[in-house]
Amino acid sequence: MTAFFSVIEKHPLIAILRGIKPTEVVDVAEILIEKDFKIIEIPLNSPDPIRSIELLTHYFENHAIIGAGTVLDGASIRSIAEAGAKLVVMPNGNGIVVKAAKDRGLIAIPGIATPSEAFAMIEAGADALKLFPAEGIPPSVLKAMKAVLPSTVPILPVGGITPEKMNDYLKAGAIGFGLGSALYKPGMTLRDIRKNAEAFNQALTFSEPVMIDHRVYDQSPYHCISQ
Repeated sequence: MTAFFSVIEKHPLIAILRGIKPTEVVDVAEILIEKDFKIIEIPLNSPDPIRSIELLTHYFENHAIIGAGTVLDGASIRSIAEAGAKLVVMPNGNGIVVKAAKDRGLIAIPGIATPSEAFAMIEAGADALKLFPAEGIPPSVLKAMKAVLPSTVPILPVGGITPEKMNDYLKAGAIGFGLGSALYKPGMTLRDIRKNAEAFNQALTFSEPVMIDHRVYDQSPYHCISQ
């Protein structure tokens, strides 16, 4: 868990490769890692996702944290863990999946959209919270949530995030983002993906590193510059 948050400190962007095939995942990941993306998520509704996770673990285990996304049931956790994933991301708040992930020593990030869901997932043992779908949850709502949630719980908006939108979420208390189709979607060329990664990187400027101790976070260790 410490390694995950150390990576988020340095580069607060998670690459979500929904729909990617095992035959292309290594080439895409190589570009993303070259562009400082150090957390890569393979949604389970992608073609042969376990094989993609295995490949990423084989080639990049020492360079990136590999995770599984769109995890809907506890039964999937065993194959995810055996493939080498260290991170489990959910679209919903499922305490059973959170517990199964934690029992395997994996980082658990459930999806939430309300304070009630957030508190329930914190109680279940979540390591961080995925604010989803972010396109329907403006920064003002995140700011209101942060006012009542424990300050130690990191929140990452996911869904519809573009470089231009990050600044307001960071100001509201986000500590990072999950990036989907604005970064990668099936059919994009490697050149497209590289260009998208560069655009997200250009939207971030880092302040002095924030030291994380037992999941204690600053309000936001990042600042975003407008495009």
